[in-house]
Amino acid sequence: MNTVRLICLALLAVFVLTGCGGAPPKKEDAPTVFYPDPPEPPRIQYLTSFTSARDVEAEKSAFDVFITGKKDDTLRLDKPYGVAMHNGKIYVCDTNSTVMVFDLEKRAFAPLIGAKGLGKLAQPLNISIDRDGNKYVADPLRGQVVVFDKNDLYARAIGISAGWKPVDAVVYENELYVADIQNGEIKVFDKNTGDLLRKLGQRGDLNQRLAMPTNIAFDSTGDLLVSDAGIFRVVRMDRDGHIKTTIGGVGANIGKFARPKGIAIDREDRLYVVDAAFDNVQMFNKDGYLLLFFGKAGRKAGDLYLPAKVAIDYDNVRYFQKYADPNFTIEYLILVTSQFGDRMVNVYGFGKERGRRYPTDEELKKLIEERIERMRKEEQEREKAASEEDEKKK
Repeated sequence: MNTVRLICLALLAVFVLTGCGGAPPKKEDAPTVFYPDPPEPPRIQYLTSFTSARDVEAEKSAFDVFITGKKDDTLRLDKPYGVAMHNGKIYVCDTNSTVMVFDLEKRAFAPLIGAKGLGKLAQPLNISIDRDGNKYVADPLRGQVVVFDKNDLYARAIGISAGWKPVDAVVYENELYVADIQNGEIKVFDKNTGDLLRKLGQRGDLNQRLAMPTNIAFDSTGDLLVSDAGIFRVVRMDRDGHIKTTIGGVGANIGKFARPKGIAIDREDRLYVVDAAFDNVQMFNKDGYLLLFFGKAGRKAGDLYLPAKVAIDYDNVRYFQKYADPNFTIEYLILVTSQFGDRMVNVYGFGKERGRRYPTDEELKKLIEERIERMRKEEQEREKAASEEDEKKK
């Protein structure tokens, strides 16, 4: 017995002395990525990403593996869509699983604790969090919006489980607005009682109707913004359902959409729209003019791979300041999910380079228009060159 104890103590000493204990997770060195590209003033920096437990948890020590005889079977996201952040936690709707939580304070990654029993989720698609910390998860397969409280425990479910498909849900004051993609409308519920109050988006002429609402957000005035994948645009309507303006439209150029999905609004009422076909996020001012876009198809740092949702967060910048360039001041965070790849929850910082003058939104609009015109002329020149080459071959 003494011999066995001595062997174990000796092995423990070796592991300690060789520094094999738990350590903070390490990420690969990534280049500093800014948008837009130099020489234009940078507004957005890619900071980091989250995909698995390794991105937040300390690595298991060799001694733990020796004692338990288990290898590190790392828990990771499968196919994320919705994302939101609150009190140092990133909540991710993993559509093939449940809501997963990256806890940056406790350095942990685990399923939402209340998503079991009555709170069990079938296909969580989108999540939003109100000012009190309540979470609203739209689950089209379950056919309900499932509500969890500030402690992540199950509170209640809203809506009948048949006849509709809730794909996004956002609270405004005492009402819960839910995008119903099956019926092409926004259903409005009392957030406390769950009573259906009214329906928006299916009255009036065709120009006043929704087709396939997928994601929703509110601006500072209380207008409702709806991403409509059926007619390739974002609709701005009042809370009674009257459409006031539209943004975008079908097209292959920036400022247009092919597969619009998640949307978000910042405190300046700038609109962010994910386009899964372009693998980017486009940013518009409150009047609907394109200001910039970021991301592109790929697997490198800053790239996106079938992006789905974008979310804005002002309260958790401190967790990401260490990733920022020393000369770049972050004002708020932009979180974007990719449904595939090795970087599934991408975190960007919106800010400014210290000591640099930045163009106004009007000046930025002009720069974007000039860029679009250059791109159009370059495309025409490529088509002309290709046509001339074909003629020569004939």
